[in-house]
Amino acid sequence: MDRSPSTIEQEHDSQNGTAASKRSTEPTEYDSIERIFESRKVPSWQNQLTLRAFVVSFVLGILFTFIVMKLNLTTGIIPSLNVSAGLLGFFFVKTWTKFLGKSGLLKQPFTRQENTVIQTCVVATSGIAFSGGFGSYLFGMSERIAKQSKESISSQNTKDPSLGWMIAFLFVVSFLGLFCVVPLRKIMIIDFKLIYPSGTATAHLINSFHTPQGAKLAKKQVRTLGRFFSFSFVWGFFQWFFTGGDNCGFSNFPTLGLEAYKNKFYFDFSATYVGVGMICPYLINVSLLVGAILSWGVMWPLINEKKGTWYPADLPDSSLHGLQGYRVFIGIAMILGDGLYNFVKVLGHTLFGLYHQFTQDRTKVDTITGNSSPDLPSLSYDDEKRTRLFLKDQIPTWIAIIGYLTIAIASVVTLPHIFHQLKWYYIAAIYVFAPALAFCNAYGCGLTDWSLASTYGKLAIFVIGAWAGGSNGGVLAGLAACGVMMNIVSTASDLTQDFKTGYMTLASPRSMFVSQVIGTAMGCIISPCVFWLFYKAFDDLGIHGSEYPAPYAIIYRNMAILGVEGFSTLPHECLVLCYAFFGFAIAVNGLRDLLGKNVAKFIPIPMAMAIPFYIGGYFAIDMCVGSLILFIWSKINKAKAAAFGPAVASGLICGDGIWTLPSSILALAGVNPPICMKFLSRSTNVKVDKFLGL
Repeated sequence: MDRSPSTIEQEHDSQNGTAASKRSTEPTEYDSIERIFESRKVPSWQNQLTLRAFVVSFVLGILFTFIVMKLNLTTGIIPSLNVSAGLLGFFFVKTWTKFLGKSGLLKQPFTRQENTVIQTCVVATSGIAFSGGFGSYLFGMSERIAKQSKESISSQNTKDPSLGWMIAFLFVVSFLGLFCVVPLRKIMIIDFKLIYPSGTATAHLINSFHTPQGAKLAKKQVRTLGRFFSFSFVWGFFQWFFTGGDNCGFSNFPTLGLEAYKNKFYFDFSATYVGVGMICPYLINVSLLVGAILSWGVMWPLINEKKGTWYPADLPDSSLHGLQGYRVFIGIAMILGDGLYNFVKVLGHTLFGLYHQFTQDRTKVDTITGNSSPDLPSLSYDDEKRTRLFLKDQIPTWIAIIGYLTIAIASVVTLPHIFHQLKWYYIAAIYVFAPALAFCNAYGCGLTDWSLASTYGKLAIFVIGAWAGGSNGGVLAGLAACGVMMNIVSTASDLTQDFKTGYMTLASPRSMFVSQVIGTAMGCIISPCVFWLFYKAFDDLGIHGSEYPAPYAIIYRNMAILGVEGFSTLPHECLVLCYAFFGFAIAVNGLRDLLGKNVAKFIPIPMAMAIPFYIGGYFAIDMCVGSLILFIWSKINKAKAAAFGPAVASGLICGDGIWTLPSSILALAGVNPPICMKFLSRSTNVKVDKFLGL
């Protein structure tokens, strides 16, 4: 299950996480998985929800929220953390139960169903860090981001972060999607037999942990993860101690120079992005590098030569009326082109799939969806057992309907008090269409593993923003509507992924639902608190060129501005270039589909190419280094790389991510790194020596 989503926008992030999960979680092929577990009694759904599971989930949820938040506020690329959640959940509870077993206090053994509950709760908790918009629409409302935009600052269109209203907003909007898909769980999982590749891969991982062979491998994976976790944490401290502070650090070490254009890419020795590169598919990392070279190596130097012709020469590079405008809006055009193409593609898959199901498979659907346990002689032993248990613990439909209506009414009443620009009838209109869109997203995700949550969010930005109008706070209304829509459709696809995982591990749908609700509730508190820590610790948070530039915040805000003001204020020729790259993104995606998977794996992905256009190419080198490590490792020992590569990557990401907590606390306390060690290019070093008279 991918909640990142991403990020390289949710639609691609989910696909990336699946590829990584498949590399790491393919189980040993048994004739029947469930026959291996036949001697083990499946606990009741109440016994699957243990206190220790939620204690572990709370601790891991905080850790993963820091990781996701850091990625949100730096590059916006978030890999699938399911493998890490499964591994660490297994490690913590297995250690706990082993200790209690030796002391004779163990009352309940650790089961794969409990492991599934932990994994679901942890990813639901950290998922709020993405869908909450702390690196996109929510932070894009702030005056700090608005000052970097081309608009005139208006109190109607800004709202600075505050812990109280952020928590209230998330509690109001984050649960609706869960109730949308509850009545459809049988149709999605049993009737239509949707694959949900991420959910299936996660289930294989958990099942393999709890087999005799898999448990041994899991222990080795956890030990590997622990070693690299420790290394990454110590490396984070080393970087802070020796290379911290303004204009210091390994990030000044150039590795790829494009001297003709006086632009360089560099490797900043980030354990996080090396780990992310090991998890993301090779094509994503190569696409990032291609986008970095195309933009910072070719386009921006050429456009910079037009200074004084296309835009005033006295404008700084950070002005959206100058070079920065080209960076931001061309990137937006590529993101929208890619998102539109995939929206139409997945919607087409969804409609065709529904037509196929209701016309050709009607008899089978009627048989399986009966209220009583069906007789399924044509199914395998595993599928038959899973189906019977999945249909056993039903969640009454009336609970879903009442829950949805209750939260919808509360939202219509509450949200206008949080955002007075967001009128109650805007919210009511969203909630009328939300169940259908949530179904489409959940169904499309089951077919393709692509969640289009961010695309639906952008749709809400333009529709509600234009409806409200610029003079009535349309920018803020559009961003708030984006949050409402994005949370609904994102949590809907997340829950159906959980149902698929639970189906394959014999975890009850009730325990999955309760775990998702509790994880979401924890995320609604943890994520704002973690963001608030970043916000208070780093005064330059969200500023272009800072350590945490929050690149998607200004992108989402400028989308909202376009929605209410149009294209009239863009720099000269910027609109033409936007049209060109919008068409380029659609054409490249069409070419990838036309040529088939064998050729498409060599064609860069436009969505990934667009990210460096705005934030630079520094992280692309780090991620390509991660890919190179995994590639060489696979050539030496493919089986070992597949088994332990994700553990190494997870250790690097988690160790560096958890270092963010003490570094933020040190920043809040005003403690500066004692040493400034930096790397310079040869030409810059000569200038420094001359200046110092050396």
